[in-house]
Amino acid sequence: MNTSFTLATDELLSSVDRLISEGGGRDKVLLGICRLLADSVEVFDWVGFYLVDPEAERELVLGPYVGEETDHTRIPFGKGICGQAAESLETFVVQDVSQADNYLACSMDVQAEIVVPVMNGDSFVGELDIDSHTRGSITEAHRELCEAICERVAPLM
Repeated sequence: MNTSFTLATDELLSSVDRLISEGGGRDKVLLGICRLLADSVEVFDWVGFYLVDPEAERELVLGPYVGEETDHTRIPFGKGICGQAAESLETFVVQDVSQADNYLACSMDVQAEIVVPVMNGDSFVGELDIDSHTRGSITEAHRELCEAICERVAPLM
């Protein structure tokens, strides 16, 4: 990782910490994080959180997000990249969504996607989903940043 991106990552994580400490409720904090990432990372075109629906068995419900509206407001575990991440509890990075099996197209512009599970202890509570309009744009540094953010927001969810 180059030094300038390390500084940017540190600054972004400090901003996330600040949003969390300011409080205002889960959705306000999550929306603030979505805005921060969408505004700060050039290749992040849609940023949102999916939350485990406590009233539905094995289903995600769309939470706060920034970007174009999506028809995918509910996603069963196992369906699409988000559902696969929910089922496997692993981060998924897809550099070319046209090559991905089981991909749910949110927009014709989406070329790459990263989905990071949010774990509160041993419990899966949600995930961070980011779409990019640039194929091959999700870097290892992006992955590390998103995973660090998910660790920080886990207690809120």
